[in-house]
Amino acid sequence: MVTHNIEHLPIRNLESAVILIVDDQPINLDILGSHLQDKYKIFKVNSGQLALEFCHKHMPDLIIMDVQMPDMDGLTACKIIKSSSELKSIPVLFATSLSSGSDQTACWEAGASDFIVKPITPETLINRVKAHLSFKFQTDLLKELAFLDGLTGLYNRRFFDDYIHQQVGLANRNQKSLSILLLDLDFFKGYNDHYGHLKGDDCLKVIAKAVRKTIKRPTDLVARFGGEEFICVLPGANLKGAKLVADKILKAVNELKLSHPNSPHKICTLSIGISMMGGECETACELIESADKHLYTAKQKGRNCVVFE
Repeated sequence: MVTHNIEHLPIRNLESAVILIVDDQPINLDILGSHLQDKYKIFKVNSGQLALEFCHKHMPDLIIMDVQMPDMDGLTACKIIKSSSELKSIPVLFATSLSSGSDQTACWEAGASDFIVKPITPETLINRVKAHLSFKFQTDLLKELAFLDGLTGLYNRRFFDDYIHQQVGLANRNQKSLSILLLDLDFFKGYNDHYGHLKGDDCLKVIAKAVRKTIKRPTDLVARFGGEEFICVLPGANLKGAKLVADKILKAVNELKLSHPNSPHKICTLSIGISMMGGECETACELIESADKHLYTAKQKGRNCVVFE
């Protein structure tokens, strides 16, 4: 889930954690699951390949995986997970009957966070899982804080750059729609000239809050793009859906009725450009360039409007 403001950063409870157990033996899946199912949300698959497919669709918080499996073993699956920018933060715990020094080294070299030797001791399993989940949630929270814009509390440009590339990859792989909105506060220089930069900062914070409240779906993102510009990423949205969101944002900002004497509208307004994956837009850069072109057209049309073609 993508959050949008420091006030809404998730305080993760361990009980909400999703754990994926990977083993080709049903009895092992049942044993591991029985020790953890009362504390966490447990999912099970029986191969490394299915584990990769699950991760791309559902992003578990932790993986417990056997080393020796047919087709794709655990070491190979772990290496693929750790080489993926989308998945590498998922801790992988190997549950294995292999206990030699070389076997343990192979687990570490594959990118494992830990390993547990079979037969499994329930208390050891439970405590190691708890420790790794706690560490992951703390690390995730620190990453969230590092990616927030200090003024508005929205995600910053750095986070957006990572997120849009991930979503473009997912959209291409799953053949799903992806749209973005590029928003610019109209006549903002005139606002600063009239009220001063401190009031200008307050205005940006109020506008950011209004935009954030309009973005509803868990995977949608709103970020500060730079200066008085904001950007929204809408995974799964086509142009029609993106236009609906943009219209709601315009309405929300207009209803604030923030006085702006240097604007012909006499209140603070936004201009919005929309672009969608497909046709000439196949990369993140092309999406942004297209949205920027449509934003320029919105400015030429008198501002306080939405342009998508």
